[in-house]
Amino acid sequence: MIIPLKQHIGAPCTPIVNIGDEVKRGQCIGEPNGLGAKIHASVSGKVVKITEEYIEIEGADLDNKDYMKIKKCDTIAETAYEAGIVGSGGAGFPTHIKLQSEIPDGYIIANCVECEPILNHNIRLLEENPEIVIKGVRYAMEATKAPKGYIAIKAKNKKAVESLRNAIGDKDDVEVKELRDMYPMGEERAIIYEIFGTWLEPTQLPIEAKCVVMNGETLANLTRAVEDLKPVIDKDITIGGKLKSGKESNVFFQMPIGTEINELIEQCGGIDGDFGEIIIGGPYTGKPGDMEKSVVTKTSGGAIVTIPLPEFDGPLGLLVCACGADETRLRDIAGKMKSEVVAVTKCKNLVEVRGINKCLTPGHCPGQVQGIMDLKKSGAKRVLISNCSDCTNTVMACAPKMGVGVYHHTDHIFRTVDHELSRRLPVEE
Repeated sequence: MIIPLKQHIGAPCTPIVNIGDEVKRGQCIGEPNGLGAKIHASVSGKVVKITEEYIEIEGADLDNKDYMKIKKCDTIAETAYEAGIVGSGGAGFPTHIKLQSEIPDGYIIANCVECEPILNHNIRLLEENPEIVIKGVRYAMEATKAPKGYIAIKAKNKKAVESLRNAIGDKDDVEVKELRDMYPMGEERAIIYEIFGTWLEPTQLPIEAKCVVMNGETLANLTRAVEDLKPVIDKDITIGGKLKSGKESNVFFQMPIGTEINELIEQCGGIDGDFGEIIIGGPYTGKPGDMEKSVVTKTSGGAIVTIPLPEFDGPLGLLVCACGADETRLRDIAGKMKSEVVAVTKCKNLVEVRGINKCLTPGHCPGQVQGIMDLKKSGAKRVLISNCSDCTNTVMACAPKMGVGVYHHTDHIFRTVDHELSRRLPVEE
């Protein structure tokens, strides 16, 4: 079992065990260096290898679900620290830091939007066990002194919405907020805008709107830590794509961290014939993984096996958007398509904040006509885009009229499972 030492924002953890040590499931094996979160063994066994990147444990009894409990703490924030809780949605920001905020006139927002198509383990959790997330919201409210909690979820997830409302009952401290079905509705500032009607600047954090936003699975982990003293040693994950089990997504609850992605794919019957990529994460923000090396981490949203990418042996322009793939990923896809990149432009809403691409108003597009014109003038016959739903809509309103073909970086992923492609949004009456 390979346990990565970096499963969070910040530097990798420092190992606190040695080769030859016998460790137990739940035992802390890595301490953070500054910003970060503790790493715990997800299985019991013997430490056989330690590198700068991971700790390897052998002799594990995978059927044993018992674990060493974390110590009891005086505060909920300290409990989150001891449990090594981070944002499970992909960012991996240490949860104990968020819980140190004091917002006596503020809000806890559970981000249960599950914005990435194909991934559905968060929604399944809400359908089957809404209480574990609702409790997490209330523990976060207690820690931050926030009097109000919201659970943000797409309105289309009717079963999960009903499950949440039934579990909340007539209490009004936590409220379900139904959001529109578009990408990137799960972005923190987009959620805050939908609830409160106010845009934060790209440089601002949710706390400046008196909000602390946390992923639904993160809040479930908080409940487990507070009530069961359980560290983050297991992860919910979705496996989907070109599988022998079919095109429906497969949800695995509480798989030990370090489990090989390939092992989970085999549990779904294995890969069905030739494939293109294995995407770790969701269609929009996921990255290509290694079939032999990729393992489940605290931030693994899913793994998607795709059909082979199409080929376009011609001049290609790249339109970079903050909401999807960055330029590096677009160039990677272009290379796999055997295309020649002749020009790169950026969405006019894209700004760089501390080295990270941010959107001024995620999900609300300023128009892409100028960008497409610039790419065409540079010789592009087709464009590869990574835009959000609304920006893609504006691209499709102009590019075909200019005789420029459009390929979205999620197309080969969505075609794998017969999902609707990222193109025009339905017109709202």
